[in-house]
Amino acid sequence: MAVGIKSVLRSLADLEKARGGQAYFKESVVLYGVSSAETRALALEIYDQVKALWSWREATALADLLLPDPHLEAKAIAIILLGRFVKEAPASLFGKVKAWFLADYCNNWASVDTLCPEVVSPLLLRFPRLLGHVESWTSARNRWLVRASAVSLVPLARRGRELERAYAVARRLFCSDDDLIQKATGWLLREAGKTDMKRLEAFLLANGPKIPRTSLRYAIERFAPAVRRRLLAVTKGA
Repeated sequence: MAVGIKSVLRSLADLEKARGGQAYFKESVVLYGVSSAETRALALEIYDQVKALWSWREATALADLLLPDPHLEAKAIAIILLGRFVKEAPASLFGKVKAWFLADYCNNWASVDTLCPEVVSPLLLRFPRLLGHVESWTSARNRWLVRASAVSLVPLARRGRELERAYAVARRLFCSDDDLIQKATGWLLREAGKTDMKRLEAFLLANGPKIPRTSLRYAIERFAPAVRRRLLAVTKGA
């Protein structure tokens, strides 16, 4: 299956798109040049073919084969497929996911931002005891695991769930000078504010100058322009 997927991706490859895709990343990435829409469509086509035959075990085995591939599209197909079976997976899959991060198989923001909502977040919803482990990722040495600590909570925070945890994770990430961590932190805060804007505003005012400006700008995107200007002004450091 893994060989066949790579063969299809090679047949769809577009060198010009691959070169253009690099512009979205500061780190060097490897791309076939297959669009996100095409990649997802291919993953769902494969899922239709195997859904009656596979379980989370086969999907995990495929991920073990495809995630080490440097091409982002191969990683994405593995993750999207696994996401279709994650509802039946045990909590032990969480350990496998962490191992993939530590092996640097998801060494770019796009792979992190696919793996977290497709696989990690559903596991957190089903097994809340894992939330503490995700919060501990904020102090990891691996920058992608640190980003995952925020991105994994985004789907929950968006629905008003685990807000206390979301704000705690954001607070722990304020010390990071990594722009990809700062952006993820702001994204998490913005989504946390969707169901309670007053709470988000109070949090931003309380933490003020501790918040990196990149994080703050992401966090306040859904406020009215006048409120955004006020928050930018009153939270500015000396």
